[in-house]
Amino acid sequence: MPTIPSSEIAALRRNYTQESLSETAVQPDPFEQFDRWFKEALSSELVEPNAMTLASATLDGRPSARIVLLKGFDHQGFVFYTNYGSRKGKELDDNPQAALLFNWLELERQIRIEGSVERVSPEESEAYFQSRPKESQIGAWASPQSQVIAGRDALEAALDELQTTFKHDPVLPLPPFWGGYRVRPQLFEFWQGRESRLHDRIQYTRTEEGWNIGRLAP
Repeated sequence: MPTIPSSEIAALRRNYTQESLSETAVQPDPFEQFDRWFKEALSSELVEPNAMTLASATLDGRPSARIVLLKGFDHQGFVFYTNYGSRKGKELDDNPQAALLFNWLELERQIRIEGSVERVSPEESEAYFQSRPKESQIGAWASPQSQVIAGRDALEAALDELQTTFKHDPVLPLPPFWGGYRVRPQLFEFWQGRESRLHDRIQYTRTEEGWNIGRLAP
């Protein structure tokens, strides 16, 4: 049974007063607006400012979500890396649509992104994999991500075996089951907390001519 009364949880609230956001203040290009806010998150020294919720779904619409780390973005989209055989990898391959959410509570900001998904090129995956520490490379090889395993001991045994195998190699080859995905946005929403829950929500939607900017009710 819960030990914290529902009334106590329901009473949790905070008034947001730091900033405001208007249609005229944002950049006309949502990637440039993201870049501006991301730089401010970096300069604020937030913990893991590149952490983002990734939501995916099966073909029959069963959703799942988890935190992943953004590893690059440009006008093509937002890139992260994972095991292709993981639950998210399988869902993204079967149903290549996703949503991303950045939640920067210290800045009273959120950014929502929705779009289509594709795998990045093998060359991009190779370049990123080789930039990782060797220990992280071994970890990618050792983990059958999202699969049921016998226990922690089995995982550590696989790790030990690979450390011995690749003991004299400065880097490891890219696993064939591992690489990057790119989310190509069709929608952005920039959310700035405001007083009395009357938050600012500025939405960009992609059109054939570019991006439409509008305000959403909080």
